[in-house]
Amino acid sequence: MKQTLPLFIVFGCGFFMIIAFFIPLGGFQDVSQTFENWYTGVIAFFVFVGILNLVRVNTERIQKRTRDWQYSIILLIFLGIMMVAGFFIGGREGRLFLYLFDNFYIPLGATMFSLLAFFVASAAFRAFRARTPEATLLLIAAVIVMIGRVPVGYWIWHGFPSLVEWVMNVPNTAAKRGILFGADLGLISMALRVLLGIERSYMGGGKE
Repeated sequence: MKQTLPLFIVFGCGFFMIIAFFIPLGGFQDVSQTFENWYTGVIAFFVFVGILNLVRVNTERIQKRTRDWQYSIILLIFLGIMMVAGFFIGGREGRLFLYLFDNFYIPLGATMFSLLAFFVASAAFRAFRARTPEATLLLIAAVIVMIGRVPVGYWIWHGFPSLVEWVMNVPNTAAKRGILFGADLGLISMALRVLLGIERSYMGGGKE
C-alpha cells in the first residue's frame, strides 16, 4: 500500500493535468487550477522544511565545531535578521529589509559572480585548445565574438559587428535549439517514467 498509493496519486494527477491542458473544458480547468494552487502550497511547505533543515545542519556544525563552523553562525544570524525584517518589520517593502537586501545580498551575489569569472577563464583556456576540428571551430567562433563585441573589433574591420550578429543568430541559435530539443525529450521521457511508475526515486528508493 505504501508503494501503490503514491503511484496511483502521481498517475491520476499527472494524466489529469495532461488531459486538462489539451481539453479546455470548464470543469477540467477549474480542477486543474485547484491542483496548481495545491502545488503552490506544497512548494511553500517545502521551503519551510528546507529552512528548518538549514538551521538543523548549521546548528550541528556549530555544536561539533567542524571546519569553518564560524560561517554557520553568520548564516544563522543573518537568516534570523532577514526573516524578522521580512515578516515583522515592514515586510518586503520595509526600509530595513530593502537596506539589507541592497547593501548585503546584492554585493555578495556580485562578488560570487565575479569569482566565477576566473573559473570561466580557466575552463575557456582548456576548451579552446585547438586539438580537434570541433575545438578549432569553437576557438575561431569565440575569437570572432570576443573581438566583435569590443570597440577594437570595429576599428580592425567594420564588418566584425555584423559577423558577430550572424554567428550569434544562426550557428549559435541552431546549436541552442538542438540542446533544448534534447533536454525536452529527456524531460518528456522522465515524466513518462514517473507517470508509469518506472521511476520511483521520489519515494525514497530506486525502481523495483
